[in-house]
Amino acid sequence: MPHGQMEFSEKEAAVLRVSDEVRSALADGGAVVALESTILAHGLPPGRNLTVARELEDIVRAAGAVPATIAVLDGEAVAGLSAAELERVCDPASELVKLSRRDLGAAIGLGRSGATTVASTAALAQVAGIGVFATGGLGGVHRGARESWDVSADLAVLAETPVLVVCSGVKSVLDIPATLELLETSSVPVLGYRTDRFPAFYLRESDQSVPWRVDSPAEAAAVVAAHRAQVPGSAGVLLANPIPAEAEMDRDLHDRLLAEGLALLAERKVQGKDVTPVLLAHFHQASAGVSLDANAALVRSNADLAARVAVELSGAN
Repeated sequence: MPHGQMEFSEKEAAVLRVSDEVRSALADGGAVVALESTILAHGLPPGRNLTVARELEDIVRAAGAVPATIAVLDGEAVAGLSAAELERVCDPASELVKLSRRDLGAAIGLGRSGATTVASTAALAQVAGIGVFATGGLGGVHRGARESWDVSADLAVLAETPVLVVCSGVKSVLDIPATLELLETSSVPVLGYRTDRFPAFYLRESDQSVPWRVDSPAEAAAVVAAHRAQVPGSAGVLLANPIPAEAEMDRDLHDRLLAEGLALLAERKVQGKDVTPVLLAHFHQASAGVSLDANAALVRSNADLAARVAVELSGAN
């Protein structure tokens, strides 16, 4: 079986519904890329979210892979949304809740609908037998975590889920050094794609280095294949792909918005899971759409890279 995929058993088939296109690609040893739905339902405004959703799937197909956008609809986890289901996820009237891995049982058991985060998408991708996942940014350790204990479930899931996650690092609103330390503690390989510095989502570089650098999809695939075949454990791999240079946010604007956002948090006494949504809302509103453009650009770039690595892993050319 190709390194990019895992077995899909009858027992697992009861956990989620896999589209015919995705199931056929997996059975044939083809390349498949999982895509999350939280960015569509909660990260982009109505209208633009559907445009980006379709673009991501088109980008994956153009690179030779099959897209599998993942969500939970009416209590059923789905890998490979239909066109109508993709529209539903992007429709604000659907009121999809945000689902991390811990929320999946409740949503499925109660027949609810929700958009999947990095943690839940990676978990469901593994169940479906999909070994490559493209997203925007990974969750991480929050600023002030010594007091709040606020650490994204994304990190714990990546530590035990053998899926390659392609992202643009983590948002600068998080504690990047602490996030990288926790990834190291969890034995998660961190690869920089054509960079020696860990990306900071809107910015191409943070002040943190990456342990390993790869300069092509083939090199990335070689690392993933070796990690899966020869390294004990079940940790995933993180491939950090900087935002395209032309889409990078101006650093002065970024730093000003971040300082304003942190002051806003202190003023409103915002804590816990509400911190990131408030900060990102400030970025979106105060940047006059610049942050939204950057978000869309980096996730498109990550989908393309993920598809190319998935093709290498599948052995296709």
